Amino acid sequence: MSSLSVPIPPDPARRVEPETPFSAQSPASTDQPDDYASEWEAIKTVAGRLGMNPETLRKWLRQAEVDSGDRDGTTTATAREIRELKRRNAELEQTIEILKAATSFFVRESDPRVR
Repeated sequence: MSSLSVPIPPDPARRVEPETPFSAQSPASTDQPDDYASEWEAIKTVAGRLGMNPETLRKWLRQAEVDSGDRDGTTTATAREIRELKRRNAELEQTIEILKAATSFFVRESDPRVR
């Protein structure tokens, strides 16, 4: 199996330093693949050594496989871009609502029949 570089997402609750990417190899970076009966067993062992939840490490490994093109899914870069576009879209929708309200206000103010 291939060696994957898995960036650790920033999270203050984690005991693993987020700035420190580690090289994770499936099933393990320091052991031989034959040392484990399954990939899950390897993940549990490595996660225990890193002091983290095995499911978190498994998700990071899967995301690294998606990012490297070995697995189908949404890459980290694409997910980030989608989040930014959704945020921008919400901002523009809010701006449109403000402009609609302002337009309505100024139309009422400039209507000679209201005076």
